[in-house]
Amino acid sequence: MADLFGEPIVPGLAYGEEVVTAEEEADLIAAIDDCGLAPFRFQGFLGKRLTRTFGWSYDFDKGGFAPAQPLPGWLSPLRRRAARFAGLEPDDLVHALLIRYDPGAGIGWHRDRPQFGEVIGVSLGQPATLRFRRRRPDGFDRRSLLLRPRSVYHLHGEARWTWEHGIAPMPATRWSITFRSLSEKGLLHARG
Repeated sequence: MADLFGEPIVPGLAYGEEVVTAEEEADLIAAIDDCGLAPFRFQGFLGKRLTRTFGWSYDFDKGGFAPAQPLPGWLSPLRRRAARFAGLEPDDLVHALLIRYDPGAGIGWHRDRPQFGEVIGVSLGQPATLRFRRRRPDGFDRRSLLLRPRSVYHLHGEARWTWEHGIAPMPATRWSITFRSLSEKGLLHARG
């Protein structure tokens, strides 16, 4: 996503719309809701968003990184599109996180765990504001991007490793599917 002068709003951020059709979006939302979502757990607290992880999981209570159930087959077509959008191979995307944000839910400022590499997200259901911030000596640089339903974004380079991101709380339900590759750290862990 670029500003009026063609510069990305955050270096390393790519954005595209209509990665799926409205019919595919409805099918994906139904599949997400049917896959056994559970409240997000973080250091003993339960978050407002509901999640399910495939491929690899990170335990935020214990700090553990471990294999999880394989990605279900119904994610394969979307994984191929996400990989193509990011210039990756589908097999590079070894992790999938499914999230339902019910009204009032968002996600605070964070960088994805260092075991993961590139991040490709697909936004479903309702528009959402993806916020970015980068610390500077006197405060923060801030940017934001409106994620339209059925859109895709890719975080790599500076957007992935230097900027924090988050989703502002929303008044309506939204779903997302996030695919991730493994970083060098993650690959070392996976090899044992």
